Amino acid sequence: MRKNIVAGNWKMNNDLKATKKLVKQIKKTLKKDKLKNTRVIVAPTFVNLTAAVKRSKKSKIEVAAQNMHQAANGAFTGEISAEMLRSAGVKTVILGHSERRAYFGETDALLAEKVNTALANNIEVIFCFGEELADRKAGKEEAVVGGQIKNALFHLEADAFNKIVLAYEPVWAIGTGETASPEQAQDMHSFIRKNLADQYGNDVAENVSILYGGSVKPANAQEIFSKPDVDGGLIGGASLKAEDFCAIINAF
Repeated sequence: MRKNIVAGNWKMNNDLKATKKLVKQIKKTLKKDKLKNTRVIVAPTFVNLTAAVKRSKKSKIEVAAQNMHQAANGAFTGEISAEMLRSAGVKTVILGHSERRAYFGETDALLAEKVNTALANNIEVIFCFGEELADRKAGKEEAVVGGQIKNALFHLEADAFNKIVLAYEPVWAIGTGETASPEQAQDMHSFIRKNLADQYGNDVAENVSILYGGSVKPANAQEIFSKPDVDGGLIGGASLKAEDFCAIINAF
């Protein structure tokens, strides 16, 4: 049975003090009785991962990294390896975020390598993908999304999807205030699940959580999460306020 998941991507926000404070606030605000089938994940910046892991102990909060290098080690100044994440107590990593693709030139081929490295190190992957506004206006959103999934993930064996969470993020709805309608989100999530079923069978498709990422807020979370193929959200700005983030979690 797939889990509901609400993951907060804090991006390049929050110093050490703010990280500790926000984790503490989320722990205090969460209604534990509503979390039976819901995972809560936060993704601070690299330098604050250890502090977040420490502060989240004895709570439902899990800590993820925002990125990871594909190599085990070496002369890659400024990069972080899977082993380093594991040693910090981190067991989940976000890969393929649209900002990594757009600003740092990450390709499907590179992301396939990163996925391989994460899985080889027993690190769960939240894999992001999604179309640009021009793609949607041209009616190419399914072709773009289908290609991103195929190119980066469909070389894997079926059992690898036990450690993969998918996150559909229409790029035109990230940080813009625009949001795909619940119907648009459902249509794309249904398409994604059908792609998985065609490639790996219904058992895999029905057990992979697919998150929606794109300006989810307390006001729209319940309607979006009510759709049958939407299993939660990858939350940006709203995850930086404990009250808003917890309201989204409690939308389930």
